[in-house]
Amino acid sequence: MKLIQIIGIGLLVWSCQNQEARQPETQIKKEVKQPPISEEIASKAVLYEANIRQYSNEGTFSAFAEDLPVLKKMGVKIIWLMPINPISTTKSKGPLGSYYAVSDYTKVNPEFGTLEDFKVLVNKAHELGMYVILDWVPGHTGWDHVWIKEHSDYYLKNRKGEIIDPIDFRTGKSFGWTDVADLNYDNMEMREALRQAMVYWVKETHIDGYRIDQAYAVPQVFYDKTFEALKAIKPVFLLAETDIYHPGGLNLVSKFDASYDWPGHHLSKEVAQGTKNANDYARHIQGVLTNYGKENTVVHFVTNHDENSWNGTVEESYGNAAHAFMAMNFTVPGMPLIYSGQEYDLNKRLRFFEKDSFPKTEGATMKLLKQLGALKNNHPALESGPEGGSFKRLTTTKEQQVFAFERTNKGDTLVVIANLSKEYAQFTMNYEGVFKRFQDFKSKRLAPPYQYDMKPWEFWILIKDN
Repeated sequence: MKLIQIIGIGLLVWSCQNQEARQPETQIKKEVKQPPISEEIASKAVLYEANIRQYSNEGTFSAFAEDLPVLKKMGVKIIWLMPINPISTTKSKGPLGSYYAVSDYTKVNPEFGTLEDFKVLVNKAHELGMYVILDWVPGHTGWDHVWIKEHSDYYLKNRKGEIIDPIDFRTGKSFGWTDVADLNYDNMEMREALRQAMVYWVKETHIDGYRIDQAYAVPQVFYDKTFEALKAIKPVFLLAETDIYHPGGLNLVSKFDASYDWPGHHLSKEVAQGTKNANDYARHIQGVLTNYGKENTVVHFVTNHDENSWNGTVEESYGNAAHAFMAMNFTVPGMPLIYSGQEYDLNKRLRFFEKDSFPKTEGATMKLLKQLGALKNNHPALESGPEGGSFKRLTTTKEQQVFAFERTNKGDTLVVIANLSKEYAQFTMNYEGVFKRFQDFKSKRLAPPYQYDMKPWEFWILIKDN
């Protein structure tokens, strides 16, 4: 009897193992059905930039996928993956090279895993109601790219007929990006090859869009036909690494769903460091609304891969002002961005051309981002886009220190008051209402002629008690 039981158990285990062995392929190829990304979904989204190499000790798609539920708790709706393509080794910088020196537009970097691993990651994100966009590098390739040998006319060349690295049009000199070769957009075959590579990822892996590296460096006519081809497959989200102050300005930005608020980022650091003030920052936010309009969503951030690696950590750039500006990024009109490690109080500059990682210890920043994410996801007043919440600056008696504003939409009202200075602030404001504080839902009454006292870098996010 025992022998029969053992054989029976063995057959059951064998059967289950065979089913498990066959199952992943079916799961990978079957797209998880979820609503396509839309203007409404993007209007309340939190954007997360994932640095796969540095996110975990393993530096793989699979390791990152395990933490997707953590991102969801922060309100993340759109995941931007830094380039996942293989990296060129010719003229490479550092031991592992730059993500942005692509050697093949239609393959994955084996450092991160396989194509199947990537599909599993996308599927899992979709299962959790999140969307995935890829970082796309259309301006240049690595020196190992097959086009270098087979289609040298796809590249810009000097008078000697040699392929060149990118040139700064403002100076006529090299940017110093010697690990990449500059593409020639006068070549229509190159444009079509690049376009089809972008179509491939949407069709084959069901990604939900792209973040376009150096969007200002590509002729705008390329985007018209390319975006039309992508949207013929399904709705996609398109983020431009540019702003209205780059060549092409507002016309370029209007082709995308979102773009960067680079000036606002630099200004926020100046406020944190005491060289600018709350009034400067308030005028900038109002200027963004005037210059961009509601159709164009701007992305706000305290850090990203470039800022962290080359210009300093959040602590170096913002010091004690960090949480105040994270709160601003979630509550002013636009879309907030979180960069890998920011949620874990990343306190070092991640190495760019070699393996690195960071400890995942949850602290005050993780708690704050979860609270802010819930606000962004669930309050119509904080929505961006054409149907987004209104923005009205509130007058205070200390406008050099205090930035106060009201957001309203669909019967939902939030008031945000922040002391954007390293000094204590005492002020009054002509505004009345009963609110609940976002941190603990305790009641807070605003009424003149009350005098309010705020600590350095303190902020209040108040929800109207209807």
